[in-house]
Amino acid sequence: MRYPLVFLTVYCSCFFSFVCSSEPFLENIRQVTFSSMGFEKAGEAYFSPDGKAIVFQAVPIGEKNYQIYTLRLDGGSPVLVSTGKGSCTCAFFRPDGKKIIFASSHSAPEEIEKKDSDGKYVWDLTPYMNIYEANPDGSDLVPLTSGPAYHAECAYSFDGSEIVYASNETGSMNLFIMNADGSFVRQLTHTDYSYNGGPFFSPDGSQILFRTDRSQKDYLQLFLVDREGRERQLTDNSAVNWAPYWHPNGKVITYTTSIHGHHQYELYLMNIETGVQCRLTENPSFDGLSVFDREGSRILWTSKRGDGSCQVFLADFIMPDIL
Repeated sequence: MRYPLVFLTVYCSCFFSFVCSSEPFLENIRQVTFSSMGFEKAGEAYFSPDGKAIVFQAVPIGEKNYQIYTLRLDGGSPVLVSTGKGSCTCAFFRPDGKKIIFASSHSAPEEIEKKDSDGKYVWDLTPYMNIYEANPDGSDLVPLTSGPAYHAECAYSFDGSEIVYASNETGSMNLFIMNADGSFVRQLTHTDYSYNGGPFFSPDGSQILFRTDRSQKDYLQLFLVDREGRERQLTDNSAVNWAPYWHPNGKVITYTTSIHGHHQYELYLMNIETGVQCRLTENPSFDGLSVFDREGSRILWTSKRGDGSCQVFLADFIMPDIL
């Protein structure tokens, strides 16, 4: 999944509608998913290419595993598009809007839970997590990967011809690229005993944005890698930096960081050419997993600023002048 393993100050609270004069780069903030829809929590949402719908993951009330849903932004009810079995994560629309991909363990012979040192049960890179392609309504489900390894954190290239994803099929979590039909798999990163994941193609397809904990376990930093494997580090701090995503201009990214403490994840922006950064949210609980629409004029993210559960939020986005 795209969650982590463990400057300008720009605050708001309320419920259905949010007026946030201290978050000047976000306008018309509104909550999109609700507990009343039958969700314990929801998040990691992505726009359809036409911007009229979203695909996201949510845990149904009374359940423990994420499933994949779509929802039209002009109203209506969420539609379950995964099988309802196993655990799911990381859904994404193909750029032509005719297909979606997501990761699911529904075909596993059994779902394996791992007991941690505190006696709690946690998912640990779920075995038999594989990437599937389907129509946006969930029909015509086709596996693109197979086997007992973890294959997830998948996204299409901007032309829809390729998929980048993360997998531990070689024994360590690394990045891979495959053709959109699952053929011609090639490994992009080659580290041992560390995590590389959460990848997204740049708009021009020349670079991939990702996160890794190779410097310090569980403390994620953001990197770029080109198709020849040449890398450039974007963050270098004592925080967890994750869920990076491209603005369509190819120069600015949005990401989630714990730089203000693990009790208060916030959204930041960064110009990858100049290194200039700008804080986007200030919320005393959690903001994360932000993505832009195709025009870069709207932003989706996951937040606890509503009823305290993680839910999906939407806002109009204003690019800061300093970026």
